[in-house]
Amino acid sequence: MILQMLVTNFVSMLDNIMLGRVGTEQMSGASIVNQYIFIFIISTFGAVSGPGIFGAQFFGKGDAKGQMYTFRFRLFVCLVIAVIAAALFHFFDEELISLFLSKDDSPEQIKATLGYGRTYMQIMIISLVPNAIRQAYASVVSECGETRIPMAASMTAVAVNLVLDYGLIFGHFGMPELGVAGAAIATVIAKFVEAAFIVVWVHAHPARNRYIKGAFTGIAIPARLTVKMIVKGFPLLVNEFLWAAGMSVIAQCYSVRGLDVVAVRNISTTLTNLFSTVYVQLGACIAIIVGAKLGANKLRDARDTDNKLLFFSIAASVAVGLFIIPFAKLFPMVYNTTDEVRSIAAYMILITACVFPLWSYTNACYFTLRSGGKTGITFLFDFGFTWILVIPLALILAYFTELPIRPLFAIINFAEIVKVIIGFFMVRSDIWVNNIVDEK
Repeated sequence: MILQMLVTNFVSMLDNIMLGRVGTEQMSGASIVNQYIFIFIISTFGAVSGPGIFGAQFFGKGDAKGQMYTFRFRLFVCLVIAVIAAALFHFFDEELISLFLSKDDSPEQIKATLGYGRTYMQIMIISLVPNAIRQAYASVVSECGETRIPMAASMTAVAVNLVLDYGLIFGHFGMPELGVAGAAIATVIAKFVEAAFIVVWVHAHPARNRYIKGAFTGIAIPARLTVKMIVKGFPLLVNEFLWAAGMSVIAQCYSVRGLDVVAVRNISTTLTNLFSTVYVQLGACIAIIVGAKLGANKLRDARDTDNKLLFFSIAASVAVGLFIIPFAKLFPMVYNTTDEVRSIAAYMILITACVFPLWSYTNACYFTLRSGGKTGITFLFDFGFTWILVIPLALILAYFTELPIRPLFAIINFAEIVKVIIGFFMVRSDIWVNNIVDEK
């Protein structure tokens, strides 16, 4: 799972670097749009998370039919979200992109960034449907322990994306030179390849994917299970959507300091997102492994396993943070931008590397609580912290002070310490140690 996401993020990094070589406005336009694509992807992740709690425990119980019902639910919800997102992105593209454009920048720079962003967004809309299908299939495949398949699908898509990016952005291999539009087209094609890979494999191996038998012979889902999945899943969907939206609000607060800051964040997050894969996917592993043990009624074993995975997640993130530090000054040098942008980007990379262990721990706590079906608490833990503490802090510092971007960025990120303390006491309380699929 880590390798799958690592490879995917690596290609996103190369894609970003290629656009960065074309120019700052192209890179910034695509970066702004990707803030909204990020919200969509996280929302579909939230949509499969609720049913995924039941799916992991059904798998631990050996109930393939129950797992099939959760798959049907996931696929339907993901496609609905894709349609809604596509409509919003198509009809309100200019308004959404303009939220990240500062009036302090030159009219020419604003116009160019907006134009490139709109071009990129209109093409990227097409990728939403294959993204939704891949999310629904990959979530159930992973909870069955077949984590190599989504990885293989991602690696195949990565190869396609990389070749097409190089060809369509710069006009190599006999392809037209399309710049930003070429980057979007390459991504769309790669997403279709990735979704097709997983779908074909699942249906070609029904013995290893017993939940797929009869999955499309009807659309019925037991009312009792549907209500359960909605009750447990809706807070997760809303939480993931609002958390992702909150990250975009914080990014917008940074952009008040000018379009250069949009470019800075794009450069720094391109590198740090690559390595955040480790703690993000370790959290997802906690949900699957601990969830399966809870579903099998191995409650003491689940608690012990969770403690070990929490420790491992923190240790891994410390190692990753130390690994990133030497690249802080080197990585921004590959971009065709100003020295000031490179300098601030290097600073942000250093700060992020230091915050990695904090994010790793709170991410692991979130998935621990989620594995036992405590979705209401995870909603407060994740959404509450972001919207009640971090966003007001970012808004006040960005709009009501003249604080430079460097201390502004550091203060907002190190606020995570508060969440670490809350998460520690929540996990230690054992309120998450529950079997939610035991009919008794």
